[in-house]
Amino acid sequence: MDDIDGLRRVLLDCRSIAVVGLSANWHRPSFFAAKYMQERGYTIIPVNPAYDEILGQKCYPSLRDIPVPVDMVDVFRKPADVPPLADDALAIGARVFWMQLGVINEDAARQAEAGGMQVVMDRCVKIEYARLFGGLNWAGVNTGVISAKRPILPASR
Repeated sequence: MDDIDGLRRVLLDCRSIAVVGLSANWHRPSFFAAKYMQERGYTIIPVNPAYDEILGQKCYPSLRDIPVPVDMVDVFRKPADVPPLADDALAIGARVFWMQLGVINEDAARQAEAGGMQVVMDRCVKIEYARLFGGLNWAGVNTGVISAKRPILPASR
């Protein structure tokens, strides 16, 4: 999925995000992106066997260990590691499988789509949220979204 309306719909509909490969190191892109989304009202569910807790949330060793429903799986792993994660995302009933910038695996994308999931590949959740809901344009960055009206921001929970 690459269209603006589809990305906007995903970011409005998905309120819980399991972040696979989330690091507890504040300088890592996964931490920065997850913290940004958490500050905007999203429920972040860390998935990394190396930690017990990240961003004040219990960290799970795998997607299948998460005991609550997950709307989106956001993947910060190398492309070769992605196909089993698509299986796990399907098994837990996630609706969206999002592969971060630089994470490109066509086989995993086809697998997730065949299972009924929406797939976003080679995009950053944080960047797309900021681009589509006004977090970049006020800083002077061309977002590529042409509109005279700001979209309605998702309600915080």
